[in-house]
Amino acid sequence: MTYLFSFPQAAKFDRKVPKKKIYEYAKPAASVKQLFVRQVDQIVWQYKLATKTVNISPTKSVPEIQIFRIDLKVGDVKHDVLRCIDRAIPYPILYEVTYDGRIKVVAAYKRPSEADTTKWVVSNYFESPWLPDNTPRNPLPVVYSLGKMYEYLLSSLMPYPARPDESLQAMVERMERIRIQQKEIEKCEQRLRKEKQFNRKVEINSELRGLKQALEKLIN
Repeated sequence: MTYLFSFPQAAKFDRKVPKKKIYEYAKPAASVKQLFVRQVDQIVWQYKLATKTVNISPTKSVPEIQIFRIDLKVGDVKHDVLRCIDRAIPYPILYEVTYDGRIKVVAAYKRPSEADTTKWVVSNYFESPWLPDNTPRNPLPVVYSLGKMYEYLLSSLMPYPARPDESLQAMVERMERIRIQQKEIEKCEQRLRKEKQFNRKVEINSELRGLKQALEKLIN
């Protein structure tokens, strides 16, 4: 599975982003600011994938793609931190998170709001496993638009493959339904473990089978 990509030198931006600038635009709660202080060492805006830097046409929903590196003080980062950055930066973002010689890629599906085009809708986050930071990188795909580039980068992080002719938004929505279904299965399994009465166990087992069949349909 490909998670790390080699970005062109022409797209290199390489600027540190002060946390106070993120606070200024996103206006996070005090608890989120505390997460930044405890978890984040520095934020670096590494690359800007845009028409001028990668010679690929923009789309309405993906005018540019930003690549941010987040160096951590601790072993992981809460998604609330990433969501705060996403609120501050009005473009799709791919995060490369680093800690102690390891790296992982994290991103949410981010699109302009249909109700208010000045605002962005951000999905739940998808992420790769932790990898050694010297893991070989793959070249970017050859695509005709930044929208297709974004689709390729984001879908590489999703736990299940796209269906034929499935749009990125439909895929993200299906991944969310899968996540909800998996949680329902976990709850049902917990009820089954706690249940003592045989008749109730039979009923819960039947419910569990139905939930698992519905999950299989969502995945396949």
